[in-house]
Amino acid sequence: MRTFDLITGESLFVKDLRVVRWEQYELGGQMPFQAMWYSVPPGSESPIDQHPELELSIVVAGTAHVLVGGAEHEITHGNAFLLSSTEAHVVQNRSDDELLTVFSAYWMPVTGERPVEAVTADHA
Repeated sequence: MRTFDLITGESLFVKDLRVVRWEQYELGGQMPFQAMWYSVPPGSESPIDQHPELELSIVVAGTAHVLVGGAEHEITHGNAFLLSSTEAHVVQNRSDDELLTVFSAYWMPVTGERPVEAVTADHA
């Protein structure tokens, strides 16, 4: 068994967001995805982001407001959201005093894979 520690993990900063990428744990090709934690301070937001990977994110502390495709989604502690590679997004922390922490796993879509929109629409 291996453990991964958000508190002591090596951090890098994007704007005022703390990012702890799992690449530091030297997993190589042992997992079919990459992963990271990121923390958004109270009253702050991530830069707008869009990338070729699919991204599954779980809110582990706080409440996220995710802006994507002209819509706003509130994701509370313990819940998750899935972003496709076509979705530019911003993650906001609207709290006055609570840190927002999110765990994200991301991977390249498999050729021929159904788009995320089709997968989520099937389960709505």
